[in-house]
Amino acid sequence: MSYKKFFFPVGGGQELRERLYGAILVAKHFNVHLEILQCLPGLESQASFDIPNFVLEELKGAIENHYKAENSDFQKLLNEVANELNVPINKDNTNNQTTVFAQIKHGNRSSIVEQESKFCDLVVVATPPNAITTATFEASVLQSGKSVIMIPRIMKKFSTESIIIGWNNSPESSRAITSSLDILKQAKRVHIVSSKEYAPDISKLEKIQNYLSLHGIEATIELVKTKKSPGETIYKAAKKGNFDMIVAGAFSHKGLREIMFGAATKYLFEHTDIPVFMSH
Repeated sequence: MSYKKFFFPVGGGQELRERLYGAILVAKHFNVHLEILQCLPGLESQASFDIPNFVLEELKGAIENHYKAENSDFQKLLNEVANELNVPINKDNTNNQTTVFAQIKHGNRSSIVEQESKFCDLVVVATPPNAITTATFEASVLQSGKSVIMIPRIMKKFSTESIIIGWNNSPESSRAITSSLDILKQAKRVHIVSSKEYAPDISKLEKIQNYLSLHGIEATIELVKTKKSPGETIYKAAKKGNFDMIVAGAFSHKGLREIMFGAATKYLFEHTDIPVFMSH
């Protein structure tokens, strides 16, 4: 498909500038409009306890002033990062160029993300802090109905020249390959990796190889023998081969902690400095 709009939900915390930089870098690579969503708690959730009305009004006023200051700081930071990357801030992309725009909403963050993420071609998310998936992260990946590019929290460059695919014979990994076809076509090098647990012999990977060749994508294949965790296996294979991106399936029946070859991804979340394309 021809990408036109990406969606990037962003919260507070550390590396805010770096996360904005990485997301805009991805948008610039694909020449798309990037909609950024910053969510803040609703005012009503901040003052739901039983206190006198005049105190409640003062409290609400203080919260509103705090939010205004936060919004102003966020917009200033976004302007700085967008200018650094020479990307204009514009609500709509009508000139077929990379643009970015931020909307700020109040309320339950995961609920807002779940709804707003449905109106885009692809979702961009940053790796969860401390390798712990949040409700917002899972809403982005599992509830959006879109493919996702998970970026490191600090990322200075983005490329799709070389891509490694982690295959575990699941519907999700199959969907990830099909969903990433347009991106795989950009790559000069594509490599498929699996283990005997999921591909008893090389013929399974040869079928994927033949399928990709129908789309003009030439891929190499590798069946590895390892006792390492799946997350560590695919990450170290990606690092060893100097790959720019990992393609994998995101599991739903066991949650986001099940990815790649169907095993825990804590290692990958903690260590990866490589973007991961995921499809649910």
